[in-house]
Amino acid sequence: MIAEIYGKATGCCQGRGGSMHLVDLKAGFVGAVPIVGSTIPIATGLAFAERQLKRDRVTVAFLGEAATEEGVFHESLNFASLHKLPIVFVCENNLYSVYSPMSVRQPEHREVWQLAAGHGVTAHAGDGNDPLAVYQLMRAAVAQARSGQGPVFLELKTYRWREHCGAGFDNHIGYRTEAEYLAWKERDPIATFEYRLQQTGDFDELRAAQFKDRVENEIAEAFAAAKAAPFPAGSTLMNHVYAES
Repeated sequence: MIAEIYGKATGCCQGRGGSMHLVDLKAGFVGAVPIVGSTIPIATGLAFAERQLKRDRVTVAFLGEAATEEGVFHESLNFASLHKLPIVFVCENNLYSVYSPMSVRQPEHREVWQLAAGHGVTAHAGDGNDPLAVYQLMRAAVAQARSGQGPVFLELKTYRWREHCGAGFDNHIGYRTEAEYLAWKERDPIATFEYRLQQTGDFDELRAAQFKDRVENEIAEAFAAAKAAPFPAGSTLMNHVYAES
């Protein structure tokens, strides 16, 4: 993944896709595409293929709440509902589309999950900052999708700390208040879950530290390998432009 972001030949798309075309077919992950909402029909198509091939697999599509404002969202949910496809749509609602709040994008008093329910899709809302609540919702949703009862839509409300695209903070722009930001910061899912485990005596500080070190080393190694990898050779410029016969 990191090599792909660096545009290197060892990347998952051989340096041709960049950050918006990350995939890992061995893991069954068909990643992002640059057009808002366009992963939704791809996921729906994958679920339809699994149904046609009679394979016991469930497709999970992750999307933001702004993607529900695209026409392809409704087309996909209609198709998934009609064919009772084995798919779970997970909407991570962080309340903003770049700098636009829900209040300027969708009617007041309407919840996002209701859009899915209107297509006859089983829909639930949950706390996206509660790992155990998300786990329980996902477990039930996957079981329903796998059983042939049709798709499930989950709206998980959460928040983002940093800017829409990048590593910085952007509260100074004024599209959200510092008070709102701090209120959500109090509900940071990592910090609150760690506290919950500490209260129940299930938090092992030594194991947590070891895990943190292992993850940070893995990330450092990935960046080092990506920086050292070669760029695609010029002679391969026309590769993958046309399907091989």
